[in-house]
Amino acid sequence: MTQKSDESDATLQIRIADLDIRDGGQESPVPGNVVPDNVVPGSAAPGNRREARLARKARRISLPLLLARVRSLVAAHAPKYPRPGRTGWRRWIPSWRQWLGGVSASVGLSALLLGVAYAATDIPDNLNTYATQQDNVYFWADGTPMARTGWVQRQAMPLKDIPEDVRWAVLAAENASFYSDSGISLKGLSRALFRTVGQGDTQGGSTITQQYVKNVYLNQNQTISRKFTEAMISLKLDNRMSKDDILEGYLNTSWFGRGCYGIQRAAQAYYGKDVSELDAGEGAFLASLLKGAGLYDPTLSSANRARAVERWSWTLDRMVDIGKLTKAERATYTKFPEPLKSNPLYDTGEQTDYLVEVASQYAKKAGGISDKDFDLGGYQVYTTFDRTRERKLAEAVAKARKQALKDDPKAAKTAHYGAASVTADGRILAVYGGPDHRTQGYNESNSTTVPAGSAFQPFVYAAGLEHGVHESREDAATRVTGDSLYDGDDDVPVTTPEGPYWDRSGKKVSASNDGDRSYGQISLHRALKLSVNTPFMQLGMDTGLDNVRATAEAAGLLPASIGPQVPALSTGTSTPSAIRMAGGYTTFIAGGRRTEPYSVRKITRNGAGLALGTPTLTRAVGADVAEEVTSALTDAFSTAHPAAAAAADGKVAGKAGTTQDDTASWFVGTHKFVSTAVVVYRIDLAKSLEPLPLKGLAGTADDSVPYGIWSGAMSPLG
Repeated sequence: MTQKSDESDATLQIRIADLDIRDGGQESPVPGNVVPDNVVPGSAAPGNRREARLARKARRISLPLLLARVRSLVAAHAPKYPRPGRTGWRRWIPSWRQWLGGVSASVGLSALLLGVAYAATDIPDNLNTYATQQDNVYFWADGTPMARTGWVQRQAMPLKDIPEDVRWAVLAAENASFYSDSGISLKGLSRALFRTVGQGDTQGGSTITQQYVKNVYLNQNQTISRKFTEAMISLKLDNRMSKDDILEGYLNTSWFGRGCYGIQRAAQAYYGKDVSELDAGEGAFLASLLKGAGLYDPTLSSANRARAVERWSWTLDRMVDIGKLTKAERATYTKFPEPLKSNPLYDTGEQTDYLVEVASQYAKKAGGISDKDFDLGGYQVYTTFDRTRERKLAEAVAKARKQALKDDPKAAKTAHYGAASVTADGRILAVYGGPDHRTQGYNESNSTTVPAGSAFQPFVYAAGLEHGVHESREDAATRVTGDSLYDGDDDVPVTTPEGPYWDRSGKKVSASNDGDRSYGQISLHRALKLSVNTPFMQLGMDTGLDNVRATAEAAGLLPASIGPQVPALSTGTSTPSAIRMAGGYTTFIAGGRRTEPYSVRKITRNGAGLALGTPTLTRAVGADVAEEVTSALTDAFSTAHPAAAAAADGKVAGKAGTTQDDTASWFVGTHKFVSTAVVVYRIDLAKSLEPLPLKGLAGTADDSVPYGIWSGAMSPLG
């Protein structure tokens, strides 16, 4: 116990000695190499070990004291509140040094936070759906807009195709310092913050870079977090993209009203032309729309017009101020460029949508465009459709439909009218697809539903003239001409080299003429002229049904629409569409050559042309065969419609087509280089696709509804 007490005392004494507390409370460290007088150097005295241990403990005690010194220093220099030596409210006002220190600390901290935020913010890999989605625009044959499809009305254009004056009109109105700024506007950000805190929105001074970032990467939410993210991305984007690329993106994604995104669609919607054709005055007006189309579209109200004119004039003056328009050039823009009253790209519905359907199907096939890529948009489809012919055809069908509703309302409710006009070089000029695509998507011009009837006879005639006939299976083909005679009596049995042709039920097959009329021996030319059925049924057997089928397909009828290879094939059991029938008849006026019908002549995507498979001319039948068939069809038209034939100087060829079960009525005729086919039939789509009897809906042989539509569409032929 005594020894332990002594050791404790020694410890206390060593701590005090080691610290060497002097006047003023300052400690002095113990010299590390001091040796007691009573110890011989180099000896291992027991007291040395204890003293070293005590010294280490003493050094550990010095750390808390050091921290105490730091706290005392901080306390000595910290602001004192209330401030000593001041009275009243002045005791609580910081000194200028304190103000300076606080501001410096705030700036430093803000810079640190902004640096961290900048480093942590990434430019998104993918653009917004609306930033990449475009529409497809269709044009008439004359190059004017016809229709557009797609959720977003936009077409991206390269900056080089946007006139410099138009670009600078936008920059003058929106961001004149665009090419020199860092991508953000501190003044604008401050104003946005102030408005958000005070009024709840973030309106105010964004640069074009910021607006582009908002359009393609973010959303339109008016929040501080979105505005801050916008600024960070803008700074990074400005360092990674060229100014021209940013401007191009901005001009192609901005909203201009009238359903339009991008300046190309805006040019078409407001002025009916491409952006490349705009001048500075028109560009200045479009620039005003960036402030809000609802406030600056002059067609909406007189107040809008006043605002638009004022903004237009200011923008042009601003272009002078920044040196992008001379005063002399500015002086030429004195009259406000009034925009169109409506967007011509919205002319869809009724027949236009049927045209779009036909053109889009062809564009994807001929251009090698997948459905997915086509739906992403950006395509400009230049069609072959003739606006005037389309209007006339639609008016002629509308007139016939109106008359049918008046004569027999019940039958007229299930009446269908299909029609198409095709040129000798394959261009589809017009189609009639139905009353309105929005209520009936079923395209009657392109359907293969009802038989061609006696309108199929020219293909049988051409097959016989082209391939000849066989009197026996072993003999070589014998040539036939228009003067070759056949039995034209009603119900003449069809024969083969071995005898009569029997069907599966054990009955002899025979053909029937319209009205059960008999003609005796009749030439093939005259038989086609008068539409006598029995000679052509036998001609089909003599020349070979395989040759009849091949000739019809060579003329353009689709293989899937060709009827079964039995004698009735020659009476028109095939079910071609109106487009294919019109195209097939062009073979005869084109000297026996045929071009696949097509509806698109050119496709571009954002101004760049795409490779388009163009139909090539092929030989279907010999020129002499085509000439003879055309001659017989010309006589057929002259016989049935002498007045119209006289008015056309004999340049019209064509014939009617009827079916034995009265389910379809056709008229197919050619004038100069255009062939038009019209079909009338009845189907109750709510029940089935089975054709119904016409019940007089197609008129009479002397005054048929299909011919009335044809003549109306081909007016002024009569």
